[in-house]
Amino acid sequence: MRALVQRVTSASVAVEAEIVGACGPGLMILVCAMQGDDTAKAEALADKILKLRIFRDEAGKTNRSLTDVGGGALVVSQFTLAADTSRGNRPGFSAAAPPDLGRALYEHFAATLAARGVTVGRGVFGAEMQVSLVNDGPMTIWLDL
Repeated sequence: MRALVQRVTSASVAVEAEIVGACGPGLMILVCAMQGDDTAKAEALADKILKLRIFRDEAGKTNRSLTDVGGGALVVSQFTLAADTSRGNRPGFSAAAPPDLGRALYEHFAATLAARGVTVGRGVFGAEMQVSLVNDGPMTIWLDL
C-alpha cells in the first residue's frame, strides 16, 4: 500500500460539484493499493498513519499523533500514486492493484481508520474528483508499506 499523507486544517472532495467527503483539522490521505497488497497491509498502513507523530504539542514540536489530537481524516483513492515514470514521458500504472482489489483495499483501509476511532470522510473510488485542502505546515509524508 502507498499513501501520501498531508496534515491539514481542512479538506474536502467533490464529485460533480457536490461535496462527498470532508474533514476538519487532521489528515488528507491519498491512498493506492499496489499489486500484491492485502488487508493486512491496509491495516498496517492505517496503524502506521495513526501513530505518525506529525502534530504539534504544547511546545510546538511534532510529538502528537492523529489519535492524540482527535483529528479527522479524508481518505481519497488515487491509483496514480503507482505511477512509473522511469521510461518515456507517459506514466505507467501497472504496479497498481486491479480495480476490484483496489476498491476493496481502499474501503478496508478507510474502515480500519474508522474502527480505530477516527472520523473518516471519503472520496468515491474511480470517480473524477476535485480535492480541496489547506495544508498545515506544510507537512506532507510519503509512505510505502
